Amino acid sequence: MEYLKGGIQTDLRQSIIETSLLLFEKHGFHGVSVKQIVEAAGISKGGFYHHFSSKDELLFIIHDIFISYVLEKAMIASKQHQSPTKRLRRIIKDFVSVFDIYKAHLTVFYQESIYLQPAHEIIVKKKRTNFKEIIKQTVKDGVDSGEFRQELSVEITTMAILGMVNWTYKWYQRSGQNNIAEIADYYIDLIMHAVLTND
Repeated sequence: MEYLKGGIQTDLRQSIIETSLLLFEKHGFHGVSVKQIVEAAGISKGGFYHHFSSKDELLFIIHDIFISYVLEKAMIASKQHQSPTKRLRRIIKDFVSVFDIYKAHLTVFYQESIYLQPAHEIIVKKKRTNFKEIIKQTVKDGVDSGEFRQELSVEITTMAILGMVNWTYKWYQRSGQNNIAEIADYYIDLIMHAVLTND
C-alpha cells in the first residue's frame, strides 16, 4: 500500500481515507464535516489532524494518490521501453487499470475537484500535464520512428487517447461483463489499430 505523507502508511490513515471516500461520494465534499469523518471512522479529531492538516488536504491526497500512481507508471514505461509501440501499450494498460484500483478516488475526483485549494490544484494539474506530455512524446516518437502513421496529428491523437480512457470512469463497473484487464486490452487493440503503420 502507498502513502504520500512521509512515505509511511498506517491503518489509521487508510481508514480515514476510505471513510472519507464513502462519505464524499454520498454527501459531497461540503456535505461532510471532519466531525462526521472521525465519527464514521471511529477515531478522535486528534487522530485525524495527526495525519491531515485539514479536510482540504485530505481531498488533495485523495486526488494525488491516483494521479501520482498513473504518472509513476508512465515514467517507468518510458524508461523501460525504447519502442514507442511497446511504451504506448504499457502506458494504456496501466492507465486503464487505475479506474479499477482507485475507482472511488476517481469518482470523488470528478465530483469534487472544483473544491481543491488553488495550491493543491496547481500540483494536481502539473502531474496531469506531465502525464499528458509523456503520452504526447510517445506518439511523437512513434511518428518520427515510422512505427506510427506519418499523417497523425500528435496533439489530437494524444487528446483522443486521454479522452477515450478517461471516460471509463462514467461506465466501468466491477460487476460488469468485462473485467478491467479485458477492457485495457480492448483499448490497446483499438488505439494501436488507429496509430500503427500498415507495413
